[in-house]
Formats: sequence, C-alpha cells, structure tokens
Amino acid sequence: MIWSKCVLHVRLFLSWSICIHSKNSGINFDKVAGMTKEKTQWKEFIEAISVLQWVLSFLFLGVSCSILMVYLMFTSLWPLSTLYFIWLVLDWQTPEKGGWNKRYVRKWKVWEHMRDFFPIKLVKTADLNPNKNYILGCHPHGIMSAGGFTCFSTESCGFAELFPGVRATLVILAGLFRLPLFREYIMCAGMCPVSKPSIAHLLSQSGKGNAVVIVIGGAAESLASAPGINTVVMKHRKGFVRVALEFGADLVPVYSFGENELFQQVIFSDGSLGRRLQDLFKKIMGFAPCLFVGERIAFLPYKTPVTTVVGSPISVPKRATPTDEEVDHYHKLYMEALAKLFHEHKVSCGLSESHKLQII
Repeated sequence: MIWSKCVLHVRLFLSWSICIHSKNSGINFDKVAGMTKEKTQWKEFIEAISVLQWVLSFLFLGVSCSILMVYLMFTSLWPLSTLYFIWLVLDWQTPEKGGWNKRYVRKWKVWEHMRDFFPIKLVKTADLNPNKNYILGCHPHGIMSAGGFTCFSTESCGFAELFPGVRATLVILAGLFRLPLFREYIMCAGMCPVSKPSIAHLLSQSGKGNAVVIVIGGAAESLASAPGINTVVMKHRKGFVRVALEFGADLVPVYSFGENELFQQVIFSDGSLGRRLQDLFKKIMGFAPCLFVGERIAFLPYKTPVTTVVGSPISVPKRATPTDEEVDHYHKLYMEALAKLFHEHKVSCGLSESHKLQII
C-alpha cells in the first residue's frame, strides 16, 4: 500500500512538474535520445525519477496492489474491494483474449524521459510486412528487460514509425495478470500473458500486422545477467518456434545491446545454496529473485546506452501439426540468425570485436 501510494505521488508530481517547467523555461523535452544538446539538471532529475518509478513499479506495485485490495476488505471500504473481486472473476479471461484495445499507458510522457536516461534506441535492419504476423524473440532478458519494455511496450522509441502497420505486443509472465489492479495497469500498456492461448489469440483473432514480442530466455536468463556477459538461454526453448509454425508467423530475432550492463548482480554458482533457492522460487512462482544493485540508491540502474536491434524476418510456413524435425530446423535457423545479428552489430553498439555470444 505504501509503495503504491509512493509511485502514484511520484507520477502526479512528475506530470505537474513537466507541465510547469515546460511553460516557464521553454525547454523542449521532446528531443530524442542521441541529440548533442546538453541536458539541464532539471531534465536529468526528471529522467531519474521516471526510471525510478518504473523500477519500483516492476518490483513492488503488483504486491502493493494485492495487499491494498485485501486490506480494504477489513475496512469500511469493503464494498469497493468486493465489487472489484466480482469484476475480476467476470473479467478473468480477458488477458488471454488480447487484453484491452486501449493502450493509454504506452503513450505516457514518462517513458520518453526513461528512454533518454540511458538512452535507449531502437534500430531497424529490415522491413516487416504489415500483411503478415510475427513472433519477435527478444534477447537478453537482463534484470528487468528495459530495452524490450521501452521499445515494444511504449511509444517512446518510435516502433510504429519504423514499422508502419505493425502492432507490437509484449507478452510477459502470466501470473502477473492474476494480481488485482496491477493486471489492469499492464493491460493498459497493451501487454498480454506469455501463454499458448494468449499468443494464439493474437496471431489468429487480431488480423494481420501483429508482432508478438517474447523474451525467450525468461527467468533462467535473468540469473545469468551480468556486465560483460552475453549469454542467452534458448537451446532447449522451442515452444515459440512450434507456435510460429502453427500460425505461419515469421520469426524475427532481436538483441538489446547493453541490457546486461544496467545492474550489478550477485551470481550464485550452480549447486550452491543460493542458486538452489533461486531455482526453487522460480519453479514455484515462475520468476527468479535476483540480488542486484544499481548505480545510485541501489535501485537506479547504470546510465548505459541500450540499443535494441530488430533483425530480418525468417519466413515460416503454416503447419497445422508441425513435426519435431520442422521445429528443430526453424529453431536452428533462428539461432543462426540471432548469432549473425549479434556479430554484425556488436561493434557499432559498443562492444569489442572479441565479444562472443554464448547460447545455452
């Protein structure tokens, strides 16, 4: 409850201060990342607050909303909580049926300031035909997938302008859509569960021009996130390829250079007590608790540029019942395309020629 109120107050203050400062100073905050104009201290402060509210929301907002709704059941406001839970039951299947068409959260000004903090940049290497559907595999997961979220779940990096006619939908942990109030918040950002019914609906019931974005490595990959490490978990992750074949959706590799540089993480060795506890928690809850620290006040990430590069689509045929051989074939093509994308862009995105991509 406390965290929920804090996040709300920060957002209200942020919106008010942006309006007041814009009027008084005449500063244009619409400048995109990469401009040479020197930032003012006020601009840097707004960017830091924008990122901080995102990190705190990622970590605490879902739990805070759940605690709040349970708490209200024991107060004079219990009818509000009761009515909401009735609504929750009636609306239970909505996330797996494409969520909400309203995407208010994606257009918030706060995401542009978050983009500028690092900065985060989206790079296009090939066109995506709006008359086809796609599955975009986003790598690496990092601690919080800042690149994937900013580029595909907000309008701040210009996805719609780079790929006209294509709608990006970031699919995330299905359990998050069980959390009261928080589920409405993330659906307003256009996110959906990373489940077979959800992805199937997006690829079959929403027409053409759909780009379903999946962070393939998931929780397992987050545990391998550390500065200087380029490791992706996908050798045995073939479910997304099978779904692509079933619906004839082209596969597109995506790599976010700099994602693993945003936080320092304590990495436990395989077999250690810490790693066993992380794996147990991941098995039960679906995500892994990471011990990490940022550059300032623990939660604020390092100001490292993140460049999310969208590769060329891999044409995938439609197969009602794909065979294991077909799945293996296109999975291999995808891994080769991902490795090629990494090596072609690593130097221009800040890595040295000696950096290697490890696929496990």
